[in-house]
Amino acid sequence: MIDRSRGTQVEREIVVFRLAESVYGIDIDVVREIIRMQGITPVPNAPDFIEGVTNLRGKICPVMDMRRRFGLPLARITADSRIVVIEIDGEDVGMIVDAVEEVLRLPGSSVEPPPLREVKSINTDIIEGIANLGTRLIVLFDVDRILSDGPEGELEEIAA
Repeated sequence: MIDRSRGTQVEREIVVFRLAESVYGIDIDVVREIIRMQGITPVPNAPDFIEGVTNLRGKICPVMDMRRRFGLPLARITADSRIVVIEIDGEDVGMIVDAVEEVLRLPGSSVEPPPLREVKSINTDIIEGIANLGTRLIVLFDVDRILSDGPEGELEEIAA
């Protein structure tokens, strides 16, 4: 995030979560809540990465399996598994992750652009940057692109 008035990068807060053996982050600004796993109802003919829908305090919320979304091997739901509920354009969407590790403050200077030449085999449009914390790297996702990288409006149709 860049402070346009000063032209400098400012500190930002991210939610750090784990998928498989890697850690990822999303801006805390889009996270509404983090909940334990709860009942999810499958939706016929939904895209493969949509686990189904859940009742979030009376509101129907589509839930994505992030392992499926990124083509990672499937894993069992454990006591550490969580649904990270994010808000995009006024709609709530759940993301199943293996674990939420922490909320972390990052100096803006620690975020580097993704190494596009080295990672041609993945869809780099969904990667906002890489947080370089010395001994630790965290891939930062652009949540808008994670959700829109697919047939237009699928999540909204499922929620309806």
